[in-house]
Amino acid sequence: MPLVHLSDRTLIRITGPEAEHFLQNLITTDLGSLSQGEAKPGALLSPQGKILFDFLISRDGSEALVIDCRAEIAADLLKRLMLYKLRAKVDIAPQEQELVSVSWQQESGLSQEDSTASASDSTWLADTRFREVEVFRRHGRDVPATASLEDWHRLRVQHAVAESEFDYQLGDAFPHDVLLDQNGGVGLRKGCYVGQEVVSRMQHRGTARRRLLVVRGEGPVPEPGTDVVAAGRPIGTIGTAVDKESLAIVRIDRVKAAMDAGQPIEAGGIPLSMSIPSWAHFTFPDTDGEDGTSS
Repeated sequence: MPLVHLSDRTLIRITGPEAEHFLQNLITTDLGSLSQGEAKPGALLSPQGKILFDFLISRDGSEALVIDCRAEIAADLLKRLMLYKLRAKVDIAPQEQELVSVSWQQESGLSQEDSTASASDSTWLADTRFREVEVFRRHGRDVPATASLEDWHRLRVQHAVAESEFDYQLGDAFPHDVLLDQNGGVGLRKGCYVGQEVVSRMQHRGTARRRLLVVRGEGPVPEPGTDVVAAGRPIGTIGTAVDKESLAIVRIDRVKAAMDAGQPIEAGGIPLSMSIPSWAHFTFPDTDGEDGTSS
């Protein structure tokens, strides 16, 4: 299994008898569906429904939850969690010395040895954002790296797994934009949390028109932040790009209109083709511009 060290990640540990209740009322993830050995995506939103912090969350025993986030945002996330803590019986502390690594199966899948290790070793956590390949994360175990960060980003691109900084800016995206409603990062049937009303309204009205798509270029895709253009106007922005593949958050109604009209879609002069991730449950909208999200 390829293994990459993610030196830009750090951990925050939330412990105590009220830890799960505290976070369940705060973040997008439905912790009632979080099993031991899983790392599920989630976010802490603004009251307006925009993503302020993105992360993965996992369990560590019966009264501890661990947030895996970018090191650059950890201090601000910690402050925000402390702001919401009030009198909750929880302890919130960074684990800055813990190493975060990621590994994934090869084309042939996990070997028997790897499968046994992942099931029995508590340092393995299944990254549930990936629906078509088995990806595992490790906390605090210094194993030699066997692959590069480019390999990791290529895997994210191929499986449409967005992360802030690389694919969007915090404070600028709704959970639907980056497919948190599709990959288990939003509990659509859970109770209230910060920003829940906006997310719920977007889901039930089908108004999510910005979506993360997989992009393939006729040449190397230009750098992140480059405008995606159709019919002479911007319709989105390139995210993580590796060779001729990338991610992009775009207006899917305008992508559909361009495809229907036979108009080219490009970025930096490079012609692009765009597709919905095969595992996602939304479609390109009809000509009336409504999103084709299914519940």
